[in-house]
Amino acid sequence: MKLQVATLVSALQLGAVAAHNNHARHARALVNRQAPVVSSAVSATPSSAAPASSASSVIVPGSASSVVAPGSASSVAAPGSVSATTTVPPPLATGTEIPPLASISFGMATKAPLTDVDTYTAGATPPVSGAPPLPTAFVYPGGTTWPAMDKVPPTDSEEVQSWMKELEGFHIPDWTPTTDGSCVNDLAAAAEAADRGWWTCGGHTRDTDIVSCPDKLTWGVSFDDGPSPYSTNLLDYLDEKDIRATFFVVGSRVIERPKLLVEEYMSGHEISVHTWSHRPLTSLTTEQVVAELGWTRKAIKTVLGITPTTMRPPFGDIDDRVRAISLAMGMVPIMWTRTPSGGVFDTNDWRVAGGIVDGEESFATFQTILTNASALETGFIVLQHDLYEITVDLAIGYTLDAALKHQPAFTLEPIGQCIKMPTTDLYLESTTNTTFPYTNQTAGGIDTDGDGKADAKAGEANSITGNTSTGKNGAFAISAPLLSALFLAAVGAVASL
Repeated sequence: MKLQVATLVSALQLGAVAAHNNHARHARALVNRQAPVVSSAVSATPSSAAPASSASSVIVPGSASSVVAPGSASSVAAPGSVSATTTVPPPLATGTEIPPLASISFGMATKAPLTDVDTYTAGATPPVSGAPPLPTAFVYPGGTTWPAMDKVPPTDSEEVQSWMKELEGFHIPDWTPTTDGSCVNDLAAAAEAADRGWWTCGGHTRDTDIVSCPDKLTWGVSFDDGPSPYSTNLLDYLDEKDIRATFFVVGSRVIERPKLLVEEYMSGHEISVHTWSHRPLTSLTTEQVVAELGWTRKAIKTVLGITPTTMRPPFGDIDDRVRAISLAMGMVPIMWTRTPSGGVFDTNDWRVAGGIVDGEESFATFQTILTNASALETGFIVLQHDLYEITVDLAIGYTLDAALKHQPAFTLEPIGQCIKMPTTDLYLESTTNTTFPYTNQTAGGIDTDGDGKADAKAGEANSITGNTSTGKNGAFAISAPLLSALFLAAVGAVASL
């Protein structure tokens, strides 16, 4: 990748980060959302962090909008709007050096992001065997072709109604949506966390969740919420260090910055679904969850020509209902690692962007991760973000640097590679795995674009090239029987479709 020359951009351009306001809106609430539940008993003790009902504002760096934490009576300013609590964007820093750790904090001075990325032409061959060539470059058309960015898509569209058919033949648990995906604001749901399989409250998982890398000292590298204006800085660093990562991308960001998604994919990084508007999925209806996943999947397919077979729920907010929906749509949930004692492999970089902690406190959390990682008998998956300059600076200046220098040495790999999943199996068009995830393809394939016609079929590209396999691999062979037991209806129900 060629390092492009950084140029100064206007405050309005930097304010594009305001399109991610919904992420900052949940930053403080996430502290409460992940409050642990012990033995299904719910504690009434408030979190030490700001409660979800707080009326305090979160100002996105470089943004002219204020965001009020969920649950408050105040309204959320629309992206790009000006509110009474408007702050002046900080002055641009000069140079491209990473700031001292103590200077990485909420409201830090920003520098201009790199303004361009390498351009790949339509028809270019991707670095994934059997994947189709790159499609024609995507240009956001505006209008109503796509849902509004950063809002839960409507569920009455033809696309969503088509995607709902993918759930037919699957048992979708009828758990009532949670209040807002947090433990403290839905005590009844939190008390049922173990039965629900609710990861947010107590870290409950199922065998179909990917939560760690099997090999000791293997680091599953991942970044959430992009592509952003600063993803290019991260990509240049990863290229320089020969590191590959898994990018969990938000659909609204994909159609906003399609060139960056192409750059990530063509540089050998893995691409996965991270919903359209970054809402806690357990708080949404089944139709809304389908819309969040379906539109993001469509955006990725439109830009790259491939359909991911994995996803990560925003905030890790997943339960058995959301799992069943995701799996029925052919997407395996990927989480991040928790230790048996409750340690979480979360760098807390999002807390810095949310103004909850500073860079030094975040890095102290990261050092705890290093200690926990060395004690594990398996590898681990770490949560980081490429949405903000702050989180990218922490990654390329400190956390990844420390990981590379760690003794004993870590092996840094994208998650698909670290769990020994063939790269081809990360995408529907190139997969050779015919047994898992199981998807409803009674219509002859998956209707990714939601127009009522199947346009993607498992292993379609490989069926053309003759590249076939037994359809089994180390990542999914064990989980397939459990998927059948937990989420599939009787075989007869599928046959009768």
